[in-house]
Amino acid sequence: MTPDGKFIALDGRLYDYLVAHGHNTDPLLRELAAETRAKLGRVSGMQIAPEQGTFMTILARAIGVRSAIEIGTFAGYSSICIARALPTGGRLLCCDVSEEWTAIARRYWARAGVADRITLRLGPALETLKTLPAGDPLDLAFIDADKSNYRAYYEAVLARMRTGGLILIDNVLWNGAVIDPAVQTEDTRAIRALNDFIATDQRVEAVMLPVADGLTVCRKC
Repeated sequence: MTPDGKFIALDGRLYDYLVAHGHNTDPLLRELAAETRAKLGRVSGMQIAPEQGTFMTILARAIGVRSAIEIGTFAGYSSICIARALPTGGRLLCCDVSEEWTAIARRYWARAGVADRITLRLGPALETLKTLPAGDPLDLAFIDADKSNYRAYYEAVLARMRTGGLILIDNVLWNGAVIDPAVQTEDTRAIRALNDFIATDQRVEAVMLPVADGLTVCRKC
């Protein structure tokens, strides 16, 4: 522990211990992660961490999610974690722009037995969101896409979220760049701006957690 805060830095050994002591060893997800690394190389770093996936499944089950949306599907790891938590009749809408990446997702959705719960829309997510019926509120949203549009995605899903619904936002620590004034890329500035905004947004209750690359959880008031 540090002298001025109750937190602990993770090294590789401690992180391995953390993963080993949760339910993070699903063989299908492990295979998906391995295939994504083999086929996509460095870009596979966009995939969520195992403990984050487990956490998202637990959250979705805990609040009884029936209607969910994912903005940024990539190879399908996070969508499987959400879809497995859905009850009979539950639906997950996945938004992405890559046919190549989501082709991997489609295969693993079928193998995971969740393909019938998932609808994939290829195209700009903001355009997809505009087509959603106003009378069909969301229970959960996961935002993990292009960072320059994070604020727009946040506003779009918040407007469609039921009271008590959850918005999960990935990469909010951005490998530590959010606190480095020397880093002024468009993506970094967009994440900083959303982080600063959510910290004072009275429409939600919010907490930022040091899970993987940072995960903000917002509950709509």
